[in-house]
Amino acid sequence: METLQPKLRFPEFEEDWELIQLNKLLEFKNGINASKEQYGRGYKFINVLDILSNDFITHNKIKGSVDVDEKTASKYLVTYGDILFQRSSETREEVGTANVYLDKEQPATFGGFVIRGRKIGEYNPVFFNKLLKTNLSREEITSKSGGSTRYNVGQEILSSVILPFPSLQEQTKIANFLSSIDEKINLLKEKKALLEEYKKGMIQKIFNQEIRFKDDNGNDFEDWEEKTLGEVSSKPKYGLNSSAKEYDGINGYIRITDIDELSGRFLRNKITSPEEFDDSYLLESGDLLFTRTGASTGKTYLYDVNDGKLFFAGFLIKFNIAKANPKFIFYQTLLSRYDKWVKIMSMRSGQPGINAEEYSALPIILPQLKEQTKIANFLSAIDEKITLIATQIEDTQEYKKGLLQQMFV
Repeated sequence: METLQPKLRFPEFEEDWELIQLNKLLEFKNGINASKEQYGRGYKFINVLDILSNDFITHNKIKGSVDVDEKTASKYLVTYGDILFQRSSETREEVGTANVYLDKEQPATFGGFVIRGRKIGEYNPVFFNKLLKTNLSREEITSKSGGSTRYNVGQEILSSVILPFPSLQEQTKIANFLSSIDEKINLLKEKKALLEEYKKGMIQKIFNQEIRFKDDNGNDFEDWEEKTLGEVSSKPKYGLNSSAKEYDGINGYIRITDIDELSGRFLRNKITSPEEFDDSYLLESGDLLFTRTGASTGKTYLYDVNDGKLFFAGFLIKFNIAKANPKFIFYQTLLSRYDKWVKIMSMRSGQPGINAEEYSALPIILPQLKEQTKIANFLSAIDEKITLIATQIEDTQEYKKGLLQQMFV
């Protein structure tokens, strides 16, 4: 008979894990179905987004609220240790996604697209939450989901799910260990958010000239002048019209969706290659891309040689910054006044858009090249710290993912 033991285990635990049907641990109930007018006030109200957006749920993390009487609220109460499940989804991968309520002070209510599992058995809530996110648990739930265009799980399906559990002592040990990793990830995220906020503030102050740099002799630089993007760059070029294919390991293809909305960085997680190559569309040092149409009009990306060989796609316009520091120009596109310029210039009768001629007229403020370089280097140093922390977050998340695969049966 096959034993139920994980690959990675604390040395003090040796006994097999026990298969337990969820109706022994949870009592299931569907949520409140309220009218449109009832939302936006009243009791905190857990919906699907709260389940999907958080590692765990507490009262202060819940976005929505619903106006119901006290009797109804008590009937649909969510308290510490209860498990919440997503009742339906357009994809089988998401249906039945679960999360735990970990607020001991304030209860909440829950919505009609959610199923509450009220705690009736003995389990560590943090452990149970981690267990429900493992591949084994997800497969056990999604394989039983019904539907064709929309997938559903009900109380009967969830009641029938059987999962492996260790002793309560081992559950607690695993939960505490994984929680310490989560805490490290959250601290890194907080540190990254603070640096990003600091960078945002410094960009505004520098380009408002509230902060000025000195030259190497400690003297003031000359006054800044105003030019246009067209005056500091070569002739603009529209992107390559080619469909994307699976990444071939050499030839990258950057499209609108591959540019991060906030930082302007190239997102490599879904990298592709173009179906057809044309070297005239290869990016080189100093190239600054602008999106020219759609909801993302105005989004920018400055080519980084570390991003490798990159062709740029249609709906992007390339300017090579030949007569200024490219990073200095790029940082100006992160200003709030740039956002306002884009909003005005992109107004169309149809979808938003800005063409190459209009981008060429973008106002640019320009100090001496040496001051441009000092500013660009200062802001780049902050970016490097942000990137380092982002890498630490990714590495820690991958480490956690590996542990989840090995610490659970």
